[in-house]
Amino acid sequence: MKIYHHYSIYGFSNGYAVCNEDSMEALVVDPGEVTTTMIDQIESKAYTLRAVLITHSHIHHCRGLKTLMRIYDPEVYASNAKLFNLACKKVHDQQVFQEASFTIKAIAVPGHSQDSIVYDIDGCLFTGDAFHAGIIGKTTSAFNAKALFERLKNKLEFYPDDSLVFPGHGPPSTLGTEKKFNLGLKEGFAESLTVNYDFFV
Repeated sequence: MKIYHHYSIYGFSNGYAVCNEDSMEALVVDPGEVTTTMIDQIESKAYTLRAVLITHSHIHHCRGLKTLMRIYDPEVYASNAKLFNLACKKVHDQQVFQEASFTIKAIAVPGHSQDSIVYDIDGCLFTGDAFHAGIIGKTTSAFNAKALFERLKNKLEFYPDDSLVFPGHGPPSTLGTEKKFNLGLKEGFAESLTVNYDFFV
């Protein structure tokens, strides 16, 4: 597996091209923007783009989907049946499927948004805005922050500490690091919120 990071100045968001060098297939996670660099990575090694995975429907994480669909013919996976009037394969919590010869698990973690999904791709966690290095995703209330905390804790606690985390904003991390240092994954974080906390995600 090769993972290529793509940074979009639109929304300061991360997208990823995940490539399988054995099968020469690829998938894209959260195409906030499609650049010539991303296309070159796919085309230079003649990868076949099999799928696009959308962690949630906020525009700065999926704006490039329409461009990708004009160039390629991948399956689109999301919590939503449609994005930009494009049909998607709707994923459900704990659903396991195969794409680009990878085993992928969809983990529903509503809180930052109602449609938030973490994708486990062969043990690597693509978290969208559910959580980032050091903080969980912004929510509209302490109630939603508490719900997000509980979902992340319950659904990810059995993953190994060395699981790699690729978030929708900011640097990559490991699950063990986040368990130790992520403010939003500490008991009592949600209860400590008295006003909307104003992070950029």
